[in-house]
Amino acid sequence: MATFLYRLGRLSFRRRHFVALIWVALLTLAGVGAANAPAAGSTSFSIPGTEAQKAFDLLEQRFPGMTPDGATARVVFKAPNGEKVTAEDNKAVVEKTVKELGGGSEVASVIDPFTAHAVSKDGTTAYAQVTYKVSGMELKDSSREALKTAAQDARHGGLTVEVGGDALMAVPETGATEVIGIAIAAVVLVITFGSLVAAGLPLLTALIGVGIGVSTITALANALDLGSTTSILAMMIGLAVGIDYALFVVSRYRSELAEGREREEAAGRAVGTAGSAVVFAGLTVVIALVGLAVVNIPMLTKMGVAAAGTVAIAVLIALTMIPALLGYAGRKVKPAGEKSRLLGGGRAAKKADKPNMGTRWASFVVRRPITVLLLGVLGLGAAAVPAASLTLGLPDDGSQPTSTTQRRAYDLLSEGFGPGVNGPLMVVVDAKASDDPKGAVATVTDEIKGLKNVVTVTPATYNKAGDTAVVTVVPGSKPSSTTTEDLVHGIRDAGAGIKADTDAQLLVTGSTAMNIDVSQKLNDALLPYLALVVGLAFLLLIVVFRSILVPLKAALGFLLSVLAALGAVVAVFQWGWLSGLMGVEETGPIMSMMPIFMVGVVFGLAMDYEVFLVTRMREAYVHGETPRQAVVTGFQHGARVVTAAAVIMIAVFSGFIGSSESMVKMIGFGLAVAVFFDAFVVRMAIVPAVLALLGRKAWWLPKWLDRALPNVDVEGEGLASADDGRRDPDADQDRELVRA
Repeated sequence: MATFLYRLGRLSFRRRHFVALIWVALLTLAGVGAANAPAAGSTSFSIPGTEAQKAFDLLEQRFPGMTPDGATARVVFKAPNGEKVTAEDNKAVVEKTVKELGGGSEVASVIDPFTAHAVSKDGTTAYAQVTYKVSGMELKDSSREALKTAAQDARHGGLTVEVGGDALMAVPETGATEVIGIAIAAVVLVITFGSLVAAGLPLLTALIGVGIGVSTITALANALDLGSTTSILAMMIGLAVGIDYALFVVSRYRSELAEGREREEAAGRAVGTAGSAVVFAGLTVVIALVGLAVVNIPMLTKMGVAAAGTVAIAVLIALTMIPALLGYAGRKVKPAGEKSRLLGGGRAAKKADKPNMGTRWASFVVRRPITVLLLGVLGLGAAAVPAASLTLGLPDDGSQPTSTTQRRAYDLLSEGFGPGVNGPLMVVVDAKASDDPKGAVATVTDEIKGLKNVVTVTPATYNKAGDTAVVTVVPGSKPSSTTTEDLVHGIRDAGAGIKADTDAQLLVTGSTAMNIDVSQKLNDALLPYLALVVGLAFLLLIVVFRSILVPLKAALGFLLSVLAALGAVVAVFQWGWLSGLMGVEETGPIMSMMPIFMVGVVFGLAMDYEVFLVTRMREAYVHGETPRQAVVTGFQHGARVVTAAAVIMIAVFSGFIGSSESMVKMIGFGLAVAVFFDAFVVRMAIVPAVLALLGRKAWWLPKWLDRALPNVDVEGEGLASADDGRRDPDADQDRELVRA
């Protein structure tokens, strides 16, 4: 591995014009494809294997043109104080609005509140339901604007009018904080390298990689049903790992220059050593992201695969374009320890012999490993305490900020009709196998009416064949409550007895039931996902470190950091701690997808720091140092860079906290906190403490396993025989690679 990457790095340095041209061409091609691709909204949402999805599929078969998963909007009308919405003038405004709402090309139906008895008992509030032919994620902007215009016209008539439902689902925006995150990353790079040119290389290559990745996602969005959230998350992860991977290669290049090697040789060795760590770190991230497919939620799978593709591009750019750009930069990128005048080169030279902060910290940890270990574990344990109160759910209009029309519509409906109106349950009765379909539906209706927390059960609506019916059930509690969840389970439990008596199958669906099914599916998939991802990465790290205990320690450290990060997410987004500072206007359940997605991404990123930091220790140990000396040496060369990489990742992820999309905001915060815990507590404190306590046992590997494992040579032992740069021992092989 190291020898091949060494040759690749030298080749890229030497043939930099060709390498740069390839990447610029790929960026241009992806950009042209994105510019000419048809626009696509958010990805369609389906949950294979759940009862709610089976009911949707059945409705599409038995009720052609019904579009059960089509977008809905509820336009809520409230009369002025002291008036009734049924008054002649107010009623005329409502009827005019209903007529206006039905004029769109994507509108399937509009239900008049006066014919559907959707008027509150006190006569002050009414609502019209609009159903569309496509889902809220696929609805055109023109349809949304027409909906808003109709509501505004009704307001001019003197009524209070608010609009709820998924028809107003908007494309998420990231906000200006994303740019601030990149700016912070730039400052950190300048401080780390002491040179604008060296600092600019990781930023440039990361932006090129993200540009290619996001443009490709945009170009394929319509064909592969990729949504806007997919590209935002790919950008978030791609920027973070792109900067970090380039940072490690450039840092190693400067270290090689400091040892007196020529620039081409230094580029080859940087890619051969740091590049090996980049490859395996990237592989762990890709495994974690692609592994999301085991959840069997198409939207989550697409998000993971798209982000993994962006990570793969970041790895390739770090291995090829970075050495090419180093060739262009020439002497503008200075050896390690030689600062530019920008940060005071003279002062840096005088301090060259003084141990750096990483060396001093590592020396302290190896002297007091038990103290550091206990403090680290107890601190993360305390941060993880709120995770015990984790409540999962999917957002509805009740979780929106009170400043939005969706939340105001939700509150008006709750006041006028009860909270359950915001999340009605759709019960589908498949009586095709029954001898008496209508009798079976009547049995279902009577059974449901007898359940607790049921306010209303509407008369059944039959299909043309008369063998399938839809019954709407309005709970007495709000959609996100555990009482409503209990009702859903109660109806489904009753369905087993009904099927035995009448041969009719009962299925519960609707947005509320779908949210419950999604949360359950994600909970059930978490342990298999952890086993798959952690297991594969564990095997990969055994190959990298040729050790059993080091990968085991890495996995346990990850569990600590991810639990602590989940605790922080619960404290902010569920409990409301520091919510104002984070821009969280409304607290509520944590999004169901958040834990499993964060587990996948954080595991990959945690292994990044493990690989980058511990490979330096492994390299020192292989070259003859004692275990404790190796820990200090690893920190001497890697602590500064790992610290810079972590700060950059935290800055980039924090930049997405300003997003208008609650999931993006939550993931941005969760990942930033997780990187902080993992880099500064686990990898910089717990890891050296554990390695100091284990000593030589940390690097133990059974002889039979040592013989069976491939030698990937991450430490670059195969390069040890190479000259210090005054000659090239692999010139013939390089020339053969060029000719190939």
